[in-house]
Amino acid sequence: MSFVSIITPCYNEEANVAELHARVAAAMAQVPDCAYEHIFIDNASTDATVDRLKALRAADERVKIIVNARNFGHIRSPMHAFLQARGEAVISIVADLQDPPELLPQLIETWRAGYATVLCVKRSSAETPAMFLLRRAYYALVERMAEIATIQNFTGFGLYDRKVVEAVRDMGDPYPFFRGMIAEIGLGIHKIPYDQPVRKRGITKNNFYALYDIAMLGITNLSKVPLRLVTALGFVCACISFLAGLAYFVYKLIFWSHFTVGIAPLVIGLFFLGSVQLVSLGIIGEYVGAIHTQVQKRPYVIEKERIGF
Repeated sequence: MSFVSIITPCYNEEANVAELHARVAAAMAQVPDCAYEHIFIDNASTDATVDRLKALRAADERVKIIVNARNFGHIRSPMHAFLQARGEAVISIVADLQDPPELLPQLIETWRAGYATVLCVKRSSAETPAMFLLRRAYYALVERMAEIATIQNFTGFGLYDRKVVEAVRDMGDPYPFFRGMIAEIGLGIHKIPYDQPVRKRGITKNNFYALYDIAMLGITNLSKVPLRLVTALGFVCACISFLAGLAYFVYKLIFWSHFTVGIAPLVIGLFFLGSVQLVSLGIIGEYVGAIHTQVQKRPYVIEKERIGF
């Protein structure tokens, strides 16, 4: 009899947790020789999500609940739950029902076939075409810059063997880019394509800043290319400035009495170089911020309450 852990991060998902729980239970009933626990970690919801989870726990002892003291963000909270799971394998599935629970038997079957990591990758998505294309472009950009082979169209939905879980724990990253960590570990990866449905109830919690945070985290974790580009850009700008200055100097010597430089080139040059400096400082700042987070070594979350453990 196998034993797996299913983890579900929640934030203001009162309309979805009951259906998710029921669909997970129905899916796991198709694998009678596999016991499981279902860990919900609530990121300090402001609606009735915790009350709904406690009602689920009262009816099903396989449900376990962690309630965070405050909202610790969309990166740290899921990682905390991931490391609390005690199953032989851990399955991560979000609460918004855009990760189909019906794939759980296939995940377990593939894992039992010998794969340590079984990932569900999006073949298509019911989100707006512009957003889906933007995501694909981002994944392609990271793939080109990364020092390792990345996993495109992968959001974290999948199954991870205990060996993978312990490898993630050993990395000890206080603000992890989970998708990059899985690619870095690289243990026996198998991909299952699926079509992501539209969110039926509630609104997404991934605002522009959250998406930007994930995007920059992926780039700074997987690649040093932006830092090298800053250095290269500095050399290029220095060469352009030198050549432009030399051209103006020679032209002035030839047409001394007729050529007036004016203030426009100076103003344009100052704005150009100032913009280059700001972009360069921003890129360097992202890496410095990542180092700052690593040095702090803060815990993923502070728990307010845990039920069923």
